[in-house]
Amino acid sequence: MTTIAPLPCQRHLFEVPDDVSYLDAAAWSPLPRAVREAGEAGLLVKSRPWAHPREAVPAQAERARAAAARLVGAAADDVAIVGSVSHAMATAAANLAVAPGGRVLRVADEFPSLCYAFDRLARARDLVVEEVPRPGDGDWTAALLEAIGRPGAPPMAIATLTPSHWTDGGLIDLDRLAPAVHASGAALVIDATQTAGARPVDVGRWRPDFLAFPTYKWTLGPYGLAFLYAAPRRQDGAPIEENAGNRPPAAGARRYDRGELNDPVLLPMAATGLELILSWDPAAVAARLRRLTDRLAEEACGLGLSAAPGHLRVPNVLGLRAPGGLPPGLTDRLREAGVFASERSGALRLSPHAWSDGDDVERCVAALRRVL
Repeated sequence: MTTIAPLPCQRHLFEVPDDVSYLDAAAWSPLPRAVREAGEAGLLVKSRPWAHPREAVPAQAERARAAAARLVGAAADDVAIVGSVSHAMATAAANLAVAPGGRVLRVADEFPSLCYAFDRLARARDLVVEEVPRPGDGDWTAALLEAIGRPGAPPMAIATLTPSHWTDGGLIDLDRLAPAVHASGAALVIDATQTAGARPVDVGRWRPDFLAFPTYKWTLGPYGLAFLYAAPRRQDGAPIEENAGNRPPAAGARRYDRGELNDPVLLPMAATGLELILSWDPAAVAARLRRLTDRLAEEACGLGLSAAPGHLRVPNVLGLRAPGGLPPGLTDRLREAGVFASERSGALRLSPHAWSDGDDVERCVAALRRVL
């Protein structure tokens, strides 16, 4: 059994003040100092191009691509650099040939970027979009397995899944679901937005057709950049935008690279954030975040809030609910106390990261006690 070395608090690498509890990594993360500095250095490339030859920028693209590939257990040739997860999902949907009459499976209340492109595909190919309702017992995995194998249902065409529900961290166990999807003959598309950087991701284990994640949340990078893994069998498709960089002789997933790829600012920022996450080991990050969210859950339940049992939620995101609904203006009142969180679909979503510590937990609980 492999022992995971404990990850100490990394707050010293960030600019988060001591009196701020930033528990909103699932929305977007603060930048580590090193990532901000990489962006500032990149600005000089564009500001003073005579002093910084742009011929050096493509190497930054390959550095970022290689780091993204390592994070998900892929080869660099299997990863495209795109502008957003919605860009990635549009690319995936455009390159899945499916027979009419099948099902597109997803969970209810899914994030829009995982829906729109496949809704369009469903209309074009006469597919049925099936949204699995939120299960009363919180077990998304069991509900999805039942939907996949339901007798008499239209054949599975595509499963668009995430490793957790984005609103509250409800576990969607792809270790159990991916084999069932493959056995059904469906394509598997994964949005790893709320996972990559906070928990281990392994495309070799899940074998998705496509998997995507952005850099502005858990991988501690900039806005406006994302990565798309394409399985080798899915790399002979067409990009949704044609540019000089993704036409032959470009091969592999590079066929899906975005235009204006060689950004001297975003690429080194993304690479720096990804390399920092890799230096910690996502498994160690997950173990640290589990300790924090478990403490938050225990304390919050003492205040009359409820959370899913630990085995039905992921380590990095905690959703708290109140019997009669959350009080109006809750997140605004928490912000006044220096606690930053989000409300999503009736849940108070708390999402710490490597900068978070026990003081953040205590400040959050004290603020909730006052507000509630």
